[in-house]
Amino acid sequence: MLNEVGRLCVKIAGRDANKVCVIVDVLDNNIVLIDGETRRRKCNMLHLEPLSKTIDIAKGASHAEVKKAFAALNMEVLETKPKNSVEREKKIKVNRQGTVEKKVKKDKSKKSEKPAKKEKLEKAEKVEKTEKKELPKKE
Repeated sequence: MLNEVGRLCVKIAGRDANKVCVIVDVLDNNIVLIDGETRRRKCNMLHLEPLSKTIDIAKGASHAEVKKAFAALNMEVLETKPKNSVEREKKIKVNRQGTVEKKVKKDKSKKSEKPAKKEKLEKAEKVEKTEKKELPKKE
């Protein structure tokens, strides 16, 4: 059977194309869960090219187990890093009834580094004025 757990495949479509993966779980007739050199995710069997090799892993094996199996074959596994959580300011809001609600406000430190729209408009107006002065007057 081509879509069995432990079957090595090559991804032929998408961002992870031409990378080796292994089927970790069969979710549907055409949909499988893959892991390996690719990102761990659901994948359509039409996007995979099965190879003749199989690895001995359990159904629903963890990423660590897949990593060990790939290491035995001298193959690398994609390591993803979880996103770092950002501490956010809490905003206090008072309802009409007088109760207090706390809302989480996103950290916009990256956006604050960019110049404000007003500053951009002011710079554009200054450039337009200097261009007008530089042009010779037609008589």
